[in-house]
Amino acid sequence: MNTQHRTGDTRTLVVGISGASGAAYALRLIEILIGQGHEVHAVVSDYGRRLLFDEADIRQLTFETLCPKHAGRDDLRQNLVLHPNKDVGAVIASGSFLHDGMVVVPCSSASLGAMATGSGSNLLTRAAMVTLKERRPLIVCHREMPLSLIDIENMRTLALAGATICSPNPGFYLLPRSVSDIVDFTVGKILDLLRIKHDLATRWTEAHARGGGPGEPA
Repeated sequence: MNTQHRTGDTRTLVVGISGASGAAYALRLIEILIGQGHEVHAVVSDYGRRLLFDEADIRQLTFETLCPKHAGRDDLRQNLVLHPNKDVGAVIASGSFLHDGMVVVPCSSASLGAMATGSGSNLLTRAAMVTLKERRPLIVCHREMPLSLIDIENMRTLALAGATICSPNPGFYLLPRSVSDIVDFTVGKILDLLRIKHDLATRWTEAHARGGGPGEPA
């Protein structure tokens, strides 16, 4: 597999999944990226594996379990590269590996703190550290609340280091009708930050065109 930048409009992205609630965000993001032909390098923490089991009944990390809608697409299989979280020598842990950005979704407070303090004891946090030092986009989707002062300070540290804190807060002005609509809003915002085109409903103009507005009936 070509582990450098691809040509054309396709990208090489790193997706880290940690142990906060929100497996649907990660799975939807990977599904869309793979479906568009992008190369995704995924790493799942130990508690991230527990999360995928509890919320999505995923028992093994495979192309079929992470991308069930593309299970029959052998032409897309090579686009997903799975890395063991304990393998801190994997390619995504090296600054010489060229990629277009990393997303940690969902991000637990534990992984948030590890990234903020520069701890690279596992592949997920080490890849994030490398992403920051190479000045590549790092999008952190912290999904815990309420926030302690420790969480707030860790977010501040990461933001000052160049990361983007992208909390999965839905925009209800689009009048979501399902959990999938809410998930798509956050995933669409992540794709916007990665500068990747998509057709998910995230735009205020889409709501405005339906006659609605802040504080106004649709």
